[in-house]
Amino acid sequence: MEAVVSPAFWRGKRVFVTGHTGFKGAWLSLWLHKLGARLSGYSLPPATQPSLFEAAKVESLVVTTYDDIRDLEHLSVALRRAEPEIVLHLAAQALVRRSYADPVETYATNVMGTVHLLEAVRACPSVRATIVVTSDKCYENKEWDWGYRENEPMGGHDPYSNSKGCTELVVSAYRASFFGTETFAQHRMGLASARAGNVIGGGDWAEDRLVPDFIRAIVAGEALRVRSPKAARPWQHVLEPLSGYMVLAQRLCEDGPRYAESWNFGPDDRDAKPVEWLTETLVALWGDGARWTLDGGEHPHEAHYLKLDISKARSQLGWQPRWTLSEALARVVAWHRAHLDGADVRQVAHDQIAAYEAATAEG
Repeated sequence: MEAVVSPAFWRGKRVFVTGHTGFKGAWLSLWLHKLGARLSGYSLPPATQPSLFEAAKVESLVVTTYDDIRDLEHLSVALRRAEPEIVLHLAAQALVRRSYADPVETYATNVMGTVHLLEAVRACPSVRATIVVTSDKCYENKEWDWGYRENEPMGGHDPYSNSKGCTELVVSAYRASFFGTETFAQHRMGLASARAGNVIGGGDWAEDRLVPDFIRAIVAGEALRVRSPKAARPWQHVLEPLSGYMVLAQRLCEDGPRYAESWNFGPDDRDAKPVEWLTETLVALWGDGARWTLDGGEHPHEAHYLKLDISKARSQLGWQPRWTLSEALARVVAWHRAHLDGADVRQVAHDQIAAYEAATAEG
């Protein structure tokens, strides 16, 4: 079974995306619109300036409600109004270091925000598939050399990572209590969670992330300050997990009871590279005086090694990563160079999506 994002499936589908003003949500919205889906979005305004959402004029493609996922009543109204067939929940407080500064916001958004989303879905009979996006950091990280499988214990050292583990437990409880396979004939809704690694791509300007920090350093004519050069991460281009989410949604609509589980979407093992390797590669790709230096200050705890086992997605969904990390970094540099040159970055994004689709079709 080969996993391909199907234009025929998505054409005309009513899709509700939370967090569509964020980096991943904006890329997902661009792709879904390209496929012909009818999009509704629920999110706070973009958290960064600039943002992919604004740079690529995503607002013109989505019926948008600007509101907070922590407001159950407003979320429920927006969901019922949209009458979606598919819900993709990406709204989150997504930064580890920010979770240290404001753990209450992190738990309220990531955990109770998911509770609110699932409560709204319970009251919306049009929904056939819901995917809650969490993180590779949801696992109890033992700094193993091998990848974490979907049945490994949840955990998380910092508030962000722990909140994602809690979110997974919420999804599991709602699936068992309200969307079980044995009662599927009554509710007709498949609920899954998706765990991805460190995503990179054009249009990410979030704080305290390596690639956005690199772009900011380039624009400022400064050296990138790197905290943990030996730390390894499962880096992947943003289109990789997004393709996984969409393939999973297709499967949920075809056979909800079979696919209503948790799923890892990560890179090949060879792309779990240390920060130093990624930084050196970015510097070489950019040229023009790009450079980095070690940031020797004190920093909050972050995992030094973490990767995902994607065997389940390979075998049961037919999904696998298509772009190497080197290819992904080249795409990031090309996108940001185009942005700095004043190009139409929505078209640049569409071209990169088309290139990724072609790579998938080639197998």
